Amino acid sequence: MAKLTIRTDDDPILGKVCKPIDKITPRILTLLDDMVETMRHASGVGLAGPQVGVLRRIVVVECEPGVVYELINPVITHREGTQIGREGCLSLPGQCGIVPRPMTVTLEATNRKGERFTVTGSGLLARAFCHELDHLDGVLYPAVAQRMMTPEEIEKLYAEENDDD
Repeated sequence: MAKLTIRTDDDPILGKVCKPIDKITPRILTLLDDMVETMRHASGVGLAGPQVGVLRRIVVVECEPGVVYELINPVITHREGTQIGREGCLSLPGQCGIVPRPMTVTLEATNRKGERFTVTGSGLLARAFCHELDHLDGVLYPAVAQRMMTPEEIEKLYAEENDDD
C-alpha cells in the first residue's frame, strides 16, 4: 500500500465532477487500499477520489475504528432529519465550517467484489457520507456551510480539544 498525496485548497481537480467506475480492476482495489491508508495517516474520517487526484466515483469512510466503508459509485437514496455541526476537510486544512446535513442517510454503492449493497448511517456517519459524496460532484463543504468559523474560533476549539487529552 502507498500513502497518496491529498490535493488541497485551489487544486482545480477538487471542483470537477467524477465519472462512474465501469469495472473493478486490480488498480481500483489498490486505490481503495491506498485511500484507506492515506485517510488514516491524515487522521481523517473520509476520503474521495478527487482528493487524491482520481476523477472517479470512489469513496472510503471510517468513523468508527476498524469499520471501513468502501463505496464505488455511491448514490444517496434517502435523507431524513437535519443536523447542524462543525465540519472540516483534509483538502482544506486549517478551516472549519458550520454545515447542515441530514441526520440519517441511506445510500447504495458497489463494494470491492462488485456487489451492490445498501447502508444507512446516522450522525457523524451520515455527515461523512454526504461530505464525501459531495466531493464526487465537485462540491466542497464551504459551498453548503451556513458559515465558516473564524481563525479565533478554530484556535479555541483546538485548545479545548487538547485540554481533554
